[in-house]
Amino acid sequence: MTYRIAGLLPALALATACGNEPAASTAVTLRPCAVALATSLTLVVAGDTTIDPASDSGCVTFPKNVSASDSAEYLVIAQAAGGPPGDSTAFQLRSAALASGSAPARLPAAAALRRHAPIPVAFDHFLRELARTHGASLRAPPGPPRPATSGRPAGTITPPGLGTLHTFTVCANQDCSVFKPVTARVRALGAHVALYVDTLAPANGLDSAALVTLTRTFDIHGYVVDTVAFGGVSDIDSNGVVIALMTPVVNSLVTAAACKAGGYVAGFFFPLDLDPQTASQYNHGEIFYTIVADPSGTLSCAHTVADVEFTLPATFVHELQHIISFNQHVLIRGSAVEDIWLDEALSSFAEELAGRSYFPDTATFSQYAVPLLYNASLYLAAPDDYFLLQTGDTVLAEFGAGWLYMRYLVDQFGSGLSNKLEQTVLTGTDNVAAQTGLPFATTVTRWALALWVSDLPGFTPPPALTYTSWSFRRTFASLHAQDPTDFPSAFPLAPVADSGTGINVAGFLRGGSGSYVQALQGPGAASFTLLFSGNGGLPASTAVPRLSVIRIH
Repeated sequence: MTYRIAGLLPALALATACGNEPAASTAVTLRPCAVALATSLTLVVAGDTTIDPASDSGCVTFPKNVSASDSAEYLVIAQAAGGPPGDSTAFQLRSAALASGSAPARLPAAAALRRHAPIPVAFDHFLRELARTHGASLRAPPGPPRPATSGRPAGTITPPGLGTLHTFTVCANQDCSVFKPVTARVRALGAHVALYVDTLAPANGLDSAALVTLTRTFDIHGYVVDTVAFGGVSDIDSNGVVIALMTPVVNSLVTAAACKAGGYVAGFFFPLDLDPQTASQYNHGEIFYTIVADPSGTLSCAHTVADVEFTLPATFVHELQHIISFNQHVLIRGSAVEDIWLDEALSSFAEELAGRSYFPDTATFSQYAVPLLYNASLYLAAPDDYFLLQTGDTVLAEFGAGWLYMRYLVDQFGSGLSNKLEQTVLTGTDNVAAQTGLPFATTVTRWALALWVSDLPGFTPPPALTYTSWSFRRTFASLHAQDPTDFPSAFPLAPVADSGTGINVAGFLRGGSGSYVQALQGPGAASFTLLFSGNGGLPASTAVPRLSVIRIH
């Protein structure tokens, strides 16, 4: 899966040198504040804390601003810091000074406001669910890693030869209820990738030189990048390579009209090709299926040679991560497939790593990074409308959330983290907690704070609340200046701001995500209390509700 903003190749600013939608009508009522249990905060500038509302009846008191000349400012985040993917719980964050009938500044979002996935994201989600349902049959009791088997004698590796033909079975519609036979020829062969082209591909596609260049890109900026970051690829067909099959069948997954309205499938990995219980019914190997160039649009919407050369490298590295994840979790360790939200976060992170492998070529890096930043901007513009712990109807903003979280984790815990997350029997939030050595609720609340304070001008955040690889404010400001249509804000994250005695927001806490509020105090302003509640009491404990606070000024 990949999302492309056509023609946008801005210069990006780095810090380094170079489940389910809840009903809109759910009511939120406020329980009385138990003053004896209330948390009284005294924070210095850049001091932060995270509070479990169960420990203080959801009541937090902020001190009087003792300065007669300077204002005080706090960032407050009400967040679902865990729980099952896709779960939501209603919440309200309100100043105790307001009358109980005051209308909140932000109401629960209606399902109609949800931005549903375009075609490529929905299809990618379908394939991940397919891996999950079939992967369950592969689970074995925890034990030492076991090698994947290919059915051939150990040590026998036979790469395909240039010019050789092979017939494949290819998913031919968006629920893979129809398959078509495809005969394809090896047109380019690299160290790790063999590129097959369908014999029925349009004649005005990539020429031999372009195919060799694409194969080298897959080899160096895809296979090498992914295997270093995530671990080894299986080889159940004993051919020593990953197959990239370019076929018009992928183009035809989407009609021309649907392509214009909702995008297209650039490429995919079909998990049943690797499942030992189904592989023999399909293609029994590590295969990445891609579109072919079709400048005349005879198959679906038109795809020029330049379009294909631009799009496929990021798509390949994204899908190869899924292949590696399936191998590491399921084939080698006999465990469950990775949770969708974390699997997709790792694949998005793989795209960024592939882009970074081109440095100092920042223009090519931008080709990989801008789609990730676009997805991230959608999430940051309304974090309380989307999930980090995504499931169900996957949306681009939630891919953005996953990438932002994974990038933060790697910045905090080192580049080896991505390998650790793959080479384990653990999945999801348990996996993150085990590999970071911190509860998931700790890393996800720190991440939420980092999204605002990491490069906040005039502010020095604690090291645990920073990105070291990106200066997102500078990056988004640059994107906004170059493309205000796709990036309408200089920085998309905009907390609700009000005086400490005027805060009143309501909505839903969605797994991993939160609602951002700026509490402001004028010089000499009195203390104030915020009440964090759910539907008739505290927010549901299954969502792991947390209230994070950092003093900005």
